[in-house]
Amino acid sequence: MDTTLLTTAQAAAHATRARQFFSAGAAVIRPASVRYWATRGHLTRAGLTEAGHPLYRLADVASAELKTRGRALRLVGIPEQHP
Repeated sequence: MDTTLLTTAQAAAHATRARQFFSAGAAVIRPASVRYWATRGHLTRAGLTEAGHPLYRLADVASAELKTRGRALRLVGIPEQHP
């Protein structure tokens, strides 16, 4: 089980790397997107920083990126690719 915890900014950077692989570098995940995933129920908060900011599990961030990838890429004109 992956217990790596990421801040919102770190989660966005991780998701960006994954998304850019599938979009030839065209897609960027912003911290606001990560917060939106959490609001929409795609991502569950795993804890809080000392300042009260949410932390997310790396595996959960990867799962949320996968859940939202198809629609996001279609919106920018990139057809969904199946492995």
